[in-house]
Amino acid sequence: MLYLTLNNGLVIPQLGLGVFQTKSGEETVNAVKWALEAGYRHIDTAKMYQNEDSVVEGIRAAGLKREDVFITSKILPADIIAGKTAEGFDETLEKLGSDYVDLMLLHFPMLDEMNVAAWKTMEEYYKAGKARAIGVSNYNNRQLGVLLDVAEVVPAVNQFHIDPINNMQDRLDFCRSKGIYTEASSPFGGTGRTKEILEHPTIVALAEKLGKTPAQVVIRWNLQRGTIMIPKSVHKERIESNFDVFDFELNEEDMAVMESVNDPSINRSFIDAEQAYDLWSGRLKFPSSPKHD
Repeated sequence: MLYLTLNNGLVIPQLGLGVFQTKSGEETVNAVKWALEAGYRHIDTAKMYQNEDSVVEGIRAAGLKREDVFITSKILPADIIAGKTAEGFDETLEKLGSDYVDLMLLHFPMLDEMNVAAWKTMEEYYKAGKARAIGVSNYNNRQLGVLLDVAEVVPAVNQFHIDPINNMQDRLDFCRSKGIYTEASSPFGGTGRTKEILEHPTIVALAEKLGKTPAQVVIRWNLQRGTIMIPKSVHKERIESNFDVFDFELNEEDMAVMESVNDPSINRSFIDAEQAYDLWSGRLKFPSSPKHD
């Protein structure tokens, strides 16, 4: 396992399991259990996913204690809009059966003033020891800049959609300049888009050269960029395969090949960060396919 040290000194496993769209109950319990048995020690969930309690069941099923696993969760957009970040935070702690969460994120940016108010509550919970680190999710550079202007605690992480076709280098560079780690959600393209990544001729050719799967190459590429990774799966063999990435490295030529896949003309982000409030407030309709990781 590779580890990173966040800007407050907290150590985070760089590779974790995401449970977005993983059904509460047996499906989540099994996915978490298999992941932990394979060696994962980081699970990424959210109130929106409605499976926080199943994550805890999976940890128990693997024979591990709460403190053995790094858990990330997220504040629901509706709670941010309603000014109920504290209530949402407490609900997550109750679901986790714990008095702390390792990393809590604001799931999506709402209006600037809402984000600032929610962040101030997050800072209070952080100072009280109820979160070992706090951060944001799906924030663009402008929104993050607004938060940084008033923040007492610099976000530790910004999680957002990153894949080889949209490598988001400008956002990675901005976050890095502020001491904020980036975390890749939907690293294989997301719902309905995985073939575009995992069957991309350039990535397939590189995987064949290295004797690895395209998914393993994508994970390794992100790890070597210094990005935290949370690939999701509910299949035991894929969960195990996604963790089998510590016995090889991409050289400079391989990394350049992966960078060549990037196409700035294609917008693959699930939701435009500036439209997130309009979507959750009902002013805009959500896309027909699930697009809120």
